[in-house]
Amino acid sequence: MATPTLVRGARASRSMITLKIVMAGSGLIFIAFTLLHMYGNLHAFAGEVAFNEYAEHLRTLGEPMLPYSGALWVIRILLIVSLVAHVYSAAKLWRRSNEARRVKYAVKKNVHSSLSSRTMRWGGITLLAFIIWHLLNFTIGKVNVTGGETNNPYQLVVDSFSTWWLTIIYLIAMAALGMHLHHGTWSAMQTLGFTTSPVARKRAKIAGWVVAVVIAGGFSLVPLFTLFGVITY
Repeated sequence: MATPTLVRGARASRSMITLKIVMAGSGLIFIAFTLLHMYGNLHAFAGEVAFNEYAEHLRTLGEPMLPYSGALWVIRILLIVSLVAHVYSAAKLWRRSNEARRVKYAVKKNVHSSLSSRTMRWGGITLLAFIIWHLLNFTIGKVNVTGGETNNPYQLVVDSFSTWWLTIIYLIAMAALGMHLHHGTWSAMQTLGFTTSPVARKRAKIAGWVVAVVIAGGFSLVPLFTLFGVITY
């Protein structure tokens, strides 16, 4: 007969595994979304007409089965649920990790950990703050810091990234995103069982770098080329 301690330990272990799976699954949803979102942003290089047509296409996606902007709201709800699940799982895992660490060391040894893994928590908080601002800037509030038009998506993008300090904030957020994606991709693949051999672990690390560079780098192109006057209104 199992003792109460063993039962509690088994339940805690299953709960930890569940939280890690939720984190991995929600993280993969965000990777897919950021990849598609980055692709959409690159339409700015094709000019105002192409960018605004893409923005309008997102609102008419799924018609007539879905109402105007219906698909966008489905995506938004999915992302909100994924964000809540991701943040909740991360907070619970961090709390349990602290509770399990009974002995505090005077010196922390991070020799075998990467910069992206050590900055995962603060990087996540930085990204959460940036997401709130990003929504206010381009979606919910449509804040044009130059005082220009807000109903023209292309002009809003150009006006925003023509402002140097806003572009710097955006690039800092993209650096945090890159590090978060780098370690997050590795962690997700490890949780889902794709790192069971040295070769698989090497591939997972490469995948983490590829995802980080492609997405964070792709997102950084539009603000940089706008700031330097290549993308103009």
